[in-house]
Amino acid sequence: MSYRATPQSKAPRVKVCDFCIGAIKDIDYKNAQGLTKYTSSYSKIVPRKRSGVCAKHQRKLATAIKRARVMALMPYTPR
Repeated sequence: MSYRATPQSKAPRVKVCDFCIGAIKDIDYKNAQGLTKYTSSYSKIVPRKRSGVCAKHQRKLATAIKRARVMALMPYTPR
């Protein structure tokens, strides 16, 4: 019985937190355009695995997005 050769998959790309390396200085709820990068097309907060943010900054990011929504700077739902 012969076995099929399984194709070698590529190694997953290591994502580095934008906030840890200093590419983005601060997480501020008033910067609504900067926060939209971390929301989906349905205005849901993107998970860590997809955004590449560390746990510490994901918590701060979620708080900032929620504050921006309460202050009506970001929508709760898409238009």
